[in-house]
Amino acid sequence: MSNHHDRDDARFDEQGNTRPTGSNYITDVLTEDGIDRRGFLRCMAWAGTATVWALSGGIPTSFRLSSLSSMTEAERKSVFFAQVSDSHIGFSKEANKDVTATLQEAVAKLNALPQRPALVLHTGDITQLSKSDEFDTANEVLKGVKTDRIFYVPGEHDVASDNGASYLQRYGKGTKGGGWYSFDHSGVHFVGLVNVLNLKAGGLGSLGSDQIAWLKRDLSGLSASTPVVLFAHVPLWTVYPEWGWGTDDSEQALSLVKRFGSVTVLNGHIHQIMQKVEGNISFHTAMSTAFPQPTPGTAPAPGPLKVEPERLKSVLGVTNVTFIPGRSALAVVDATLSGLPPAFEAASHDAMVRRQSERKSISLAANEIGIDNFKFSPNPLTVKSGTKVVWINNDDVPHLIVSTQNKFRQSQVLDTNQRFAVTLTKPGTYDYFCSLHPMMQGKIIVQ
Repeated sequence: MSNHHDRDDARFDEQGNTRPTGSNYITDVLTEDGIDRRGFLRCMAWAGTATVWALSGGIPTSFRLSSLSSMTEAERKSVFFAQVSDSHIGFSKEANKDVTATLQEAVAKLNALPQRPALVLHTGDITQLSKSDEFDTANEVLKGVKTDRIFYVPGEHDVASDNGASYLQRYGKGTKGGGWYSFDHSGVHFVGLVNVLNLKAGGLGSLGSDQIAWLKRDLSGLSASTPVVLFAHVPLWTVYPEWGWGTDDSEQALSLVKRFGSVTVLNGHIHQIMQKVEGNISFHTAMSTAFPQPTPGTAPAPGPLKVEPERLKSVLGVTNVTFIPGRSALAVVDATLSGLPPAFEAASHDAMVRRQSERKSISLAANEIGIDNFKFSPNPLTVKSGTKVVWINNDDVPHLIVSTQNKFRQSQVLDTNQRFAVTLTKPGTYDYFCSLHPMMQGKIIVQ
């Protein structure tokens, strides 16, 4: 806050934003405009204030959310569309026992905008376990948004139980393949992409060759001056591969939009604001309406973070995007449910200390595999032929066990404390992974 004088001023810019630190922030001015043209301005996780982002001459610029009140009438009316992400309807654990209520608050936040958004994008994880009643609840809440239409893409939680069949039945009309599609609105071309299907062991999100071929055809007839918005669940840039926060084949897709003068990429999945700019492409990940996750590298694993009740709404929110004809960029505004500046850094640190001290370990028998902090243990597990092996989920998020070589049936979606068992009769090595979080891999040796 401005009346605090005990801060490290070197960590704040002239707008009051916290300056990113560490290896993911480029401090050297490598060109006249300060952009590293060979690489990325990586992982700019602004935690000091909610900001509006725009591009001016290729340089990302920001101003405070509070300045929205001083916008001209034309600018106020240019609120174009909004992004909602990671609602996780059905989640009811310690990080947020009432995710429906916080989604309702997000809807109220959107309805309080000075100009109603022409459309809303939901960037996935509508539900926690892709259950019918979870989708029903989400739809009931979201139909309260004052907008012409809501467009969806799935998250991995929305396709967990049936590989996306239920999702497509509800939201797939007019889409291609696993649910990808495009549309035009007010001179802007929108493309909804799906990168949560058919994930491979050890990999990240994946678009697949069929979708990339379709994207090439979809973009081929557009003028290079057309503003383009790509939206998908998992980030289309590598935020933190150790946690699966990226998309393996995103470069193939991004190469198709490099000829356009203005490209905005909107994602969810990581439940926090991160941005970067590469040339003409501006990347942005959104807050969740359900619960925060740790900032990259600050915890042993991702997952729901329990923060103090008074802090929760300062780490949940929505994104509003403004388009003013004649300008080359879209301005992105992140607004927390509390109306206060986002507080990810402080909330993440304090929550991680508490999470580690409160986390309960599970006792495992000789033939059991624990799932804890997005890891399998013991790994590898060695058993005798004919042993029944049991997986036990100790995480606050669901997991789905799949045999890499299809040597045993896949599990049901395992929520917290749920178990899955298979009997392995043939000697050999059995590799497996979680198909919802494919960076999680394990091995069983049968003797």
